[in-house]
Amino acid sequence: MKISASFLTIDNIDNVNKLVNCDIDYLHLDIMDGIFVNNKNEVLDVPHIKPLDIHLMVSDVYKYIDKYKTLNPLYITFHYETGVDILSVINYIKKFNIKVGLSIKPSTKVEEIIPYLPYLDLVLVMSVEPGKGGQTFIMDSINKIKKLKELKGNYVIEVDGGINDSTIKYVSDADIVVVGSYITSGNYEERIKNLKEKIYG
Repeated sequence: MKISASFLTIDNIDNVNKLVNCDIDYLHLDIMDGIFVNNKNEVLDVPHIKPLDIHLMVSDVYKYIDKYKTLNPLYITFHYETGVDILSVINYIKKFNIKVGLSIKPSTKVEEIIPYLPYLDLVLVMSVEPGKGGQTFIMDSINKIKKLKELKGNYVIEVDGGINDSTIKYVSDADIVVVGSYITSGNYEERIKNLKEKIYG
């Protein structure tokens, strides 16, 4: 299991740099437009030491793909619930040699995205409502992760929301965990070490 660290709750670049230099696998960028979710932010100046894992919580998907593809991310993930033509967006992202992820909210069933699974590199299970850090892990997310693993696609399974040293045991079937406030609310290195001890024993 790999750790993708979110800096949604970090408010200065020095601490972002400190996080990037920790023992993490990816840097997770949460991008919000104030429409698809209530909050809004822009992140265009980030260190490129670690692979970027970009999560678009936006309605105008193409606009933000065009904006953030310039960062050369490893993944760009967008939401199933946007109402866009899913396959068209998948093909658009792949055109830039960027791996594509599809995210589902807590209320969306895995069965709804089964037709798109063969085309995806990543599936992101939101284990909280998207758009705000520091929420409590939703236990039903465990079943979604198990279902995605049973379907045996060529995608990695990522889970985002409410992950800490207590809840990480529930998501052992995931390939990537997104962790934000648990890491950034304490000593970054110690918190990451705690997570890795839970993952690897």
